[in-house]
Amino acid sequence: MPPLSLYVHIPWCIQKCPYCDFNSHAVKDGIPESRYIDALLEDLAQDLEHFGETRPLSTIFIGGGTPSLFSPDSINRLLSGINKRLAFSDALEITLEANPGTFESAKFAEFRALGINRLSIGIQSFSDRFLTRLGRVHSASEAIRAVEIAHQAGFDNFNLDLMFGLPGAQSSDSEYDITTAIKLKPKHISFYQLTLEPNTYFYQFPPKLPDDESIFNTQLACQQFLAQTGFEQYEISAYSQPDWVCKHNLNYWQFGDYLGIGAGAHGKLSLETPGKIMRYYKTKHPEPYLHSRQRCASAIAISDLPLEFIMNQLRLKQGFSLDSYSARTGLSVETLEPALSACVDQGLLVKDGTRYACSPQGWLFLDSILAKFLP
Repeated sequence: MPPLSLYVHIPWCIQKCPYCDFNSHAVKDGIPESRYIDALLEDLAQDLEHFGETRPLSTIFIGGGTPSLFSPDSINRLLSGINKRLAFSDALEITLEANPGTFESAKFAEFRALGINRLSIGIQSFSDRFLTRLGRVHSASEAIRAVEIAHQAGFDNFNLDLMFGLPGAQSSDSEYDITTAIKLKPKHISFYQLTLEPNTYFYQFPPKLPDDESIFNTQLACQQFLAQTGFEQYEISAYSQPDWVCKHNLNYWQFGDYLGIGAGAHGKLSLETPGKIMRYYKTKHPEPYLHSRQRCASAIAISDLPLEFIMNQLRLKQGFSLDSYSARTGLSVETLEPALSACVDQGLLVKDGTRYACSPQGWLFLDSILAKFLP
């Protein structure tokens, strides 16, 4: 069986960003912290009873929304309740997402004392001009101060989220963001392009973005600088210092298993029957979730498993081995053919023994690769 992770979704934010398509909701009349922690723990208990899951947790990721809006006491009750129901592995990674506007020195020191050992900080840009365009509630100086507080609180492992391709931005703007981020000594940087997702304000009222060539050149220039400063790209938008990859996300991309609790959370679990893999999701809106934590579950069709596996694994620079494909899906390697050989022949994938990975060209045209594995 693959490793088991737990994703916890806390859906409240100070305000909704115009580009955000995540299940997040602006705080209006306060956050029902205590009720929501109760609901999360009941949700987990119901999942464990339904699926009969007993594996220890290798990672926990508390995402949102802005989970750092919750108090240390609430997060402590959450983690204690989880640990009463599932064992923690010795090398457990616990990540908490946070935004700069929610940082408080004492609060984050308490989070670290609870066992949270990784932060993911939503910076997006170190320019006040672009932060305003993105609808962010923090300033550039607050972003820098947040990282300083993280260091002071004892977090030696944290990620900084940065975006490129912003309205009115030039390559020099993103290069400044990357340079500023590296000076703050993170172990991990997420660097991804702004996209206009359906059901967002930006999708309804699109801002003018840089042209595709400018965005591509910006990406290449920043990737080269990240590599020169010791940040290895191990996934499409993830860069880390050696041995500081995000274990939780790595488990997703390696087609591992994860429980999902909270409003709109998703989970994926391998069952004892070879090739039988379940996906499920929870009630999306916070208020109905508090009253009724409904779970919608279905098995991934065997015909869909090759694509499901490939679309995750090929996000990773290292690609995948044929042994891992059989182990995670229960299927024979022949089920990847003839698409696998066609991608190699077209120079989209590189074969090294029994391992396959995207070529530089293939990573740029990942959608074309995935289309070949459609059932």
